[in-house]
Amino acid sequence: MKDSSSSSASSVAMEFETINPATEEVINHYKIMTKDQIKDKISKSKSAFQEWKRDSNKRIDFLHAFASELRKDKENLARTATNEMGKTIKEARSEVEKCAWVMEYYADNGQILSTDEIINTDARKTVIKFQPIGVIGSIMPWNFPYWQALRFAAPSLMVGNTIVLKPSSTTMQCGINIENAFDKIGAPEGVFQTLVGNSSIAESLIDSDINAVTFTGSVPIGAKVAQRATSQVKKTVLELGGSDPFIVCADADIEKASDGAIKGRFINCGQSCIASKRFIVVKDIANEFIEKFVQKTEALNVGDPLSDDIDIGPLVNASGLEKIDSQVKTSIKEGAEVLTGGGEGVGEQVGKKGYFYRPTVLVNIKPKMSIFQEEVFGPVAPIIVVSDDAEAIRTANDSDYGLGASVWTQDLDKAEKLSNIIESGMVSVNNVVASDPRVPFGGLKRSGFGRELSRYGMLEFVNIKSVRFYDQLFHNHHVE
Repeated sequence: MKDSSSSSASSVAMEFETINPATEEVINHYKIMTKDQIKDKISKSKSAFQEWKRDSNKRIDFLHAFASELRKDKENLARTATNEMGKTIKEARSEVEKCAWVMEYYADNGQILSTDEIINTDARKTVIKFQPIGVIGSIMPWNFPYWQALRFAAPSLMVGNTIVLKPSSTTMQCGINIENAFDKIGAPEGVFQTLVGNSSIAESLIDSDINAVTFTGSVPIGAKVAQRATSQVKKTVLELGGSDPFIVCADADIEKASDGAIKGRFINCGQSCIASKRFIVVKDIANEFIEKFVQKTEALNVGDPLSDDIDIGPLVNASGLEKIDSQVKTSIKEGAEVLTGGGEGVGEQVGKKGYFYRPTVLVNIKPKMSIFQEEVFGPVAPIIVVSDDAEAIRTANDSDYGLGASVWTQDLDKAEKLSNIIESGMVSVNNVVASDPRVPFGGLKRSGFGRELSRYGMLEFVNIKSVRFYDQLFHNHHVE
């Protein structure tokens, strides 16, 4: 975020472009919205809120219609995501399907999740009500351009809020596609709107007449968003980075664990907050696990992400490629060994263009190495070998992040004990961490605060109002 005094978006018609990371070709140019245009968008959302919040049955109908529209236009939506940020087409299709699911889930369950609660007090009747708070500003990243926006939007819309989305400028068309889909189903104007611009407009959104802010992205930018929003007493939810541990115990099913390691590390070319990023393996089974992991890594197909046969596409941009390459080179200098991958390497498969990096497995990793302490946002898997479960947990918790974690063991009593002492917002046993509309999503430490999804995510952006009905004045209280 830039200082608002230096922003000229309100006075100059500025532009930005989107680039296909597989071909390095320019996809499109966009004009950045002015402050006045942003103000107009917020005004429409404020007006829409007054009617949108009134009828939950109408909201249910619109959410179901939106899910149907996503499925109908799935191929176009998926290709747009692949072209803008490089994920494989099969992953992009799955993302659109998951967005349809989250909409249907909250359409089917939102009324139950936000129903009034009746409790017993000294009053004749006491009711807890959950009421929408207004317009929510949503600042979202590029790595899951539909899912990140809609996993927040589904419960928030269902409870009666309206939304103004600022998508990443990298995936601008994806953000526009979401608003267009709402328009196609005839949703009231202003219920869901997308702002066109780059990071320069984030402050204008936060400073506008919105009621709350949700942000998904990096720790440094998230801290700035929270500081600016909370200084204006606006509720904030942050979903920030992660460096999720993947713990393989001595009694783990190695075949399943190595399959999970492939999925957990290399989904979306490793560009996921909840991707498995630190592989902590007990020494008794380390050689067997590493051998299988390397074999399966080398079997992955890297190349044109529009091909159904491809498992891994390019990184999102040149800076992402440079960052991951630098992290690997630094780790080698610090003593790490590359078992497979390392370096750029598949450009020749797609016209000698694109921000591709071969899937990489590193060993001889030590806890204080930079690649084990930093978030690794790319197809690189650092493995550290530990003596036992206790050391595995100490190593897992030795991190500034606390988003998710996975534990691989056939002893479920052990799994329960370990999951209780792992410092993270989510733990998955014998599976990779994944978001689910039915389960709260979020972390602790520098991974952020607040929750998305489930009833808990829905209640982040409501006024929890208590109402008590008395027959007579209560005379005996002497404090607040």
